[in-house]
Amino acid sequence: MRHTFNGSKPGQIAEPQLPDIARLPSVGFCIPPFDNSEQVLSEKACHSPRALEDGSLPNSGADKEQSSGPLDTESNSFARDEAPYPEGGWEGWLVVLGSFSGMTASFGMLNTVGVFQAYLSTHQLKDYEQSTIGWIFSVYVFLSFFCGIQIGPVFDAKGPRMLILAGSILICASMLLLGLCTQYYQFMLVFGVLGGLGTSLIFTPAVSAIGHFFLLKRGNATGLAAAGGSVGGIIFPLMLQRLFPHMGFAWSTRIMGFVFIFLCIVAQLLIRSRLPPKPGQSVMPDFRIFRDKSFALSTAGVFFMEWGLFVPITYLTSFALASGAIDATFSYQLVALMNAGSSIGRWAPGYIADKMGRFNSMIAALVLCTATTLTLWLPASILDPTSASSALTIKALTITYTLIFGCASGSNISLTPVCVGQLCGTHEYGRYYATCYTIVSFGTLTGIPIAGALLQAAGGRFWGVVVWTGLCYVLALASMVMARACRVGWKLGVMY
Repeated sequence: MRHTFNGSKPGQIAEPQLPDIARLPSVGFCIPPFDNSEQVLSEKACHSPRALEDGSLPNSGADKEQSSGPLDTESNSFARDEAPYPEGGWEGWLVVLGSFSGMTASFGMLNTVGVFQAYLSTHQLKDYEQSTIGWIFSVYVFLSFFCGIQIGPVFDAKGPRMLILAGSILICASMLLLGLCTQYYQFMLVFGVLGGLGTSLIFTPAVSAIGHFFLLKRGNATGLAAAGGSVGGIIFPLMLQRLFPHMGFAWSTRIMGFVFIFLCIVAQLLIRSRLPPKPGQSVMPDFRIFRDKSFALSTAGVFFMEWGLFVPITYLTSFALASGAIDATFSYQLVALMNAGSSIGRWAPGYIADKMGRFNSMIAALVLCTATTLTLWLPASILDPTSASSALTIKALTITYTLIFGCASGSNISLTPVCVGQLCGTHEYGRYYATCYTIVSFGTLTGIPIAGALLQAAGGRFWGVVVWTGLCYVLALASMVMARACRVGWKLGVMY
């Protein structure tokens, strides 16, 4: 069977269907009259969101009956209307710089929740149970992702400027007001609600805007921008560790707020969109896209991944303090150490993903996250520091886990947009990403309190928390493997 797009020649890439963020376009090939279809399903063809194992292509005659109708027709129209990607240039790389700055503030704050959790549980909120305190940070993470249900489509229709301005005001106000909080409900409103809304309003357009300027280099560009969250996760914990004893909690958070103001100004000035808003673009999500099995499984994979990801980010410092094998100073530095590994893990997998496939890279990272959690953190949580040798073993296992898991889990953030974006068209990316994280956000809402409840049930021992984290990653790995198989089958050598 011969599949063609108008104007294409055998072996020639047809006019690309532009995705919004982190996805290669739907590309068409004419199938030459020979049997070796694997050669035809080349490196670029594998990036087609509907490229099938038998060589048929999206929206071709073979695939037409499986098309979801209006969504496919709308996506095809984009390919005729949009211009090629700049793949960088001054404007493109300035957008990456602005996104890096915005992610340093928003995701840097998210990566610092472990420090706040450990401090508040021993100071202002020391009379509250761990699971109760955990709700503050779970609400923060939940709103950071859940609000994308409207922020993503609004970005598609209106652009990033007003979204980032609103987010900057909220996140800076949250940090400046945090020092005035003394009661549980105040921390919930200021950090959980105000901070969560601000984070969502910044990071969603910061990630999405990169997709307007990059296609082939999108994984690399997204990874560089996402590394800003890790940089913030290194700087802010170390800064707070030094400021808390000398300046107190109130002025420590205010100084952090002043840093946020500078970062948000840079983001506001540099982040922009390239493609004009689509006339009549709806800002409502479309859950019909879950009819795509690969997207549904990918969403499940991200759900389980996020369910487990924020548990070590939140509780690793508390684990180190409770272990008795690691002193308080170094316990707070573990968050910075994890983010140091994460800074590499957010950029390097994005670069590798452009060469080896986005889903392939995500699956490899999930394998590493699962293995390190069960082989390093679990033994450390079971051992008792009854002797100098056992205490040294716990410390060595914890440090090794912190570095390796930080590096591997960094890709959980940077590769999620490129994997989701590989399944949709440019103008639809905000809708796809927002719809995905509408579901995923409920995992972030419940993951931290569940871990806190397991900690209480185990009498303050962390082995239940670790097993929970490992189980989440096992389920995430299985879901992403099946999502990949729905598109390209079970062949290991296929780039996807």
